[in-house]
Amino acid sequence: MEKVTLDISDIAHGGSGIGRASRGRTIFVPLTIPGEKVRAQIVSQKNKYAQAALVQVLKASPERTEPHCQHFGACGGCHFQHMSYEAQLVSKEGVVRDQLARLGGFKQANVQPVLPNPERWGYQVEMVLSPVGNGRVGYWSPVQREVIPVEECPIARPELMALLQDVELDLPGLRKLSLRVGDDEALLAAIEVDGVEPPQLEADFPVSVAIVLPDKTAASLVGDLYSVQQINGRDFRVSPGVALTPSPAGMALVLQTVLRYAALTGEENVIELYSGAGTLTAFLAEQAAEIVAIERNPDAVADLTVNLDDLDNVNVFEGAVEAVLPLMPEGVELMVVHPDASGLSRKAVTAVTRAKPLKFIYVSSDVATLARDGRSLAKAGYKLVEVQPIDMQPQTFHIETVSLWEPE
Repeated sequence: MEKVTLDISDIAHGGSGIGRASRGRTIFVPLTIPGEKVRAQIVSQKNKYAQAALVQVLKASPERTEPHCQHFGACGGCHFQHMSYEAQLVSKEGVVRDQLARLGGFKQANVQPVLPNPERWGYQVEMVLSPVGNGRVGYWSPVQREVIPVEECPIARPELMALLQDVELDLPGLRKLSLRVGDDEALLAAIEVDGVEPPQLEADFPVSVAIVLPDKTAASLVGDLYSVQQINGRDFRVSPGVALTPSPAGMALVLQTVLRYAALTGEENVIELYSGAGTLTAFLAEQAAEIVAIERNPDAVADLTVNLDDLDNVNVFEGAVEAVLPLMPEGVELMVVHPDASGLSRKAVTAVTRAKPLKFIYVSSDVATLARDGRSLAKAGYKLVEVQPIDMQPQTFHIETVSLWEPE
């Protein structure tokens, strides 16, 4: 395959460095840093761009650092261990600006500097693994195109790595294993298998085990059915099939930003979409008159009901946003949405804009889908006031954003 010498100018969404080759081709090279000159080998070619593998760094950036992990570069979990943390934050802000401009048409978006995560290592409270064979599990390697066993993971909580060393699962049909640790250091293993028949399991160390069914509801096999996470001083129980924040410290920054944008006085009615286990709901409810929470997953609704038992101004509706939101009154003072990385469906965008909230806060874990949905919001008459990126997952390309929208 062809080898090229490139000057790396930017970081793309996904973590690769960007270089330009002859005939204006854009070349994406993982493990590189803006300002570097590198030698790279083309591994796949499209009309106007190519993917390449790093062969040699000819001129290194002063921001280049020694990775913490032996699997870095092969494992697909981290993308930025070769960069200083300050350079990671600068790159992530650039990606947010680029995606909003190119995909959303927001050329002059008011993007704030990325809020750094106080926990840069050992922050992940969940590991999601796939079977390797012989009862072992590991991470998918995009380089080797297979699942590789994991000997260390410096971004995961140490308790999870200790549990991983003790896990042997010889389960036919195992598709995924999720390991979670709660704030009380209680450990939970959640398995996903082909079919819904629960396997017979025994645990010879203190860990709860659950099976997650295809509809994302869960059943207990051993011990407790949930883990407990503390956000901003408040405990939240979270069931295995319910989305768990990767970093409680990062989630606290998201929460603080949402409350700052919301600027509630205690008189407002709030609608929250994709409320999950109620992490944002609880703190919004403390500052609002009434809050309606809409969530599809029945286990998440059950978690939220328990988590917010001390609040009497929360109304929970179980169902799809597209079906439930049109039943709500128009002109609510504040609407907060926190969808998964796929963003809002077309029907959800229609339902949101028809509800005509006076203020709209969008919490997104994928800036590309935020930019796409933002274009639809702008067409419906909403202007982007401000975007606050938050480094929810240091050492990775992932960026959490909180954005504020108001009617034109």
